[in-house]
Amino acid sequence: MRRLVVFLTAALLSTSLWAMHCPADMAKIDALLKSDPPSDPAVLAQVQKLRAEGEELHKAGSHSESVQVLGEALQLLEASE
Repeated sequence: MRRLVVFLTAALLSTSLWAMHCPADMAKIDALLKSDPPSDPAVLAQVQKLRAEGEELHKAGSHSESVQVLGEALQLLEASE
């Protein structure tokens, strides 16, 4: 019983942590796009698409998927530097 309570508590906490991670990733992407946007228009379009998709997933409550999509956008931005 104790393990179940610990597991459920951890699951609830991790969900709220994912939810807080999304806005931070979106803000980081926005800052990078403002300060140093990719010179390749195709990369810029892909980053903008992924950022928008990540925001929609976040609003829908799919935080782990949102973090994954936003992570892809960040990787593209870092690779284009």
